[in-house]
Amino acid sequence: MQDQGIPANTAETRKGRHPKSLYVLFLVEMWERFAYYLMVGILLLYLIDDKTGGKGLTEKMGADIVGSFIALVYLTPFIGGLLADRYLGYIKSIFIGGTLMALGYFGLALPGNTALYVSLCLIIVGNGFFKPNISTILGNIYNREDLKPLKDNAYNIFYMGINIGALVCNFVAAYLRNKYGWGYAFSAAGVGLIIGLIILASSLKNVREGEIKKEKRPEDMPIGKIFGYVFLPAIIAAVIGWIVPTMLFGTTIMGSKSNDAFIFACLPIIAFYVSLYIGAKGQDKKGIGSLLFIFAISIIFWTIYNQNSTGLTLWAQKHTDRTVSPAGEKIAGSLGFMQTVSDSPRLVNKVDQYFVDIKDNAAIAGPAGNGNVKLVDGNIVDKNTRVVQVMGPDPYFNNVPKSEWPEKGNEKLANTELFQSINPLFIIILTPLLVLLFSFLRNRNKEPSTAAKFGMALFISGLSALVMVFAIMSVNSVYLEKTSPYWLWGTYFVFTISELLLSPIGLSLVSKLAPARLTALLMGGWFLSTSIGGKIAGVMTSFWDDFTDKKVFFLILVISAFIGGILIFSRLKSLNTIVKDKTGSA
Repeated sequence: MQDQGIPANTAETRKGRHPKSLYVLFLVEMWERFAYYLMVGILLLYLIDDKTGGKGLTEKMGADIVGSFIALVYLTPFIGGLLADRYLGYIKSIFIGGTLMALGYFGLALPGNTALYVSLCLIIVGNGFFKPNISTILGNIYNREDLKPLKDNAYNIFYMGINIGALVCNFVAAYLRNKYGWGYAFSAAGVGLIIGLIILASSLKNVREGEIKKEKRPEDMPIGKIFGYVFLPAIIAAVIGWIVPTMLFGTTIMGSKSNDAFIFACLPIIAFYVSLYIGAKGQDKKGIGSLLFIFAISIIFWTIYNQNSTGLTLWAQKHTDRTVSPAGEKIAGSLGFMQTVSDSPRLVNKVDQYFVDIKDNAAIAGPAGNGNVKLVDGNIVDKNTRVVQVMGPDPYFNNVPKSEWPEKGNEKLANTELFQSINPLFIIILTPLLVLLFSFLRNRNKEPSTAAKFGMALFISGLSALVMVFAIMSVNSVYLEKTSPYWLWGTYFVFTISELLLSPIGLSLVSKLAPARLTALLMGGWFLSTSIGGKIAGVMTSFWDDFTDKKVFFLILVISAFIGGILIFSRLKSLNTIVKDKTGSA
């Protein structure tokens, strides 16, 4: 362990080249993100699937689970960053987190709801140890004076590695779930993560330069107090959020008990970050204050970002034309990227005294007095295995005229999750172009400041949601017609530009402005904003059917993003000054 972060390959850094450690971390993160995005890309589809071995939940329940998972998976970096800063160190934390996540991915292949929830918990905890600390190691390496000018570009390159994994994983998921089933797809995620850990273990000499020991200071709050002041109140607040709203109002505040519990639990953690600002002094106070402001605004961006796994997944599944040309079908079919959907009966929207209301046509038994009925192979049957309720067509046919249904009762379509590869594809294409553009502008002293990039990103992310408004307007009714897949290509293209301006730069900004002893902890704060945004995305999607005019759903995102951009630019001058004072450049 080196305490000054001096790279072993100083000859390379003197020439302005990136050190080997960047490419090691690039590969490790690529495989870790391959695993994560494979899993999260099919999670909602798996939960609501009632035809091919999925859980058969309603869309509302599925969106609630996915939103809660995304929220928690980005909330735990607060804990993992804290433990790494104070006790474990960054490399050890990465191995702990990676091992837990791999176990979780393999666990998702096991049958039963217990295995599902235990596995999701393992992934949530594991991500908390892994995610903030690999980013912190990269930031530590680039804190050297001769590497600081390359820091933003390093995070862009690092971010491209993330998206290579995110691009490839959806094709692997489609092939495995089509050919062998959901369990094989989830297991592939576990294999990918193990590959990443092997790469890290074999290249430790290149990354140890980022394992910088932080000096303890008298003003640092002991971890025991943090658990007493933050986590215990968070647990109590979560219990209150789960119980009290329904007791007082007869209903939940945010649509479900889990949503209320999460929002309540966040309040003590947010209060802790505010206390860091209040207790800080001088440049530390300015840096922490700027980061908290950025974190708050970033919630809007992450809400739009996480539509990828929630709202836009439903849009791709139910409202997008997924048919493929005969030539394309032959190629995609041979590669295993086409799924079969059927117009054979599926659960109809009819309810009797034994079942809960199922307005989104997904199959879930809601026993209200008859313990002899259950869900078997997608049908609700009685104790004599006689079908009590039959099934309706696949959701894809909900807005396809019956006259256009396939003659043989089945149709080959592109897998829904393949659309989630559009965003990482554009990132891989656009990242080198953006790096070259900013290098060109930087050489002429015209590069936008980091804060300006944030403001631009908010506006552009709002424009990506506006593309979906035009998609809805392109048809007479989204309930009667499919929209062109090119609208999803368009919204992902526009959003990718905003993502490249904000997401990798955000990691860089935390490493620039955070006090050295709090770097990983404030990385956790950055992921906390991602967490809240993911939860809001899940909450919005759980009300998907309540938006009879889908334009309203996306216009909420447009307006919120524009407001966030305005707020950033209203403080642009002060933000630029703080960054310059802290780092020597804006």
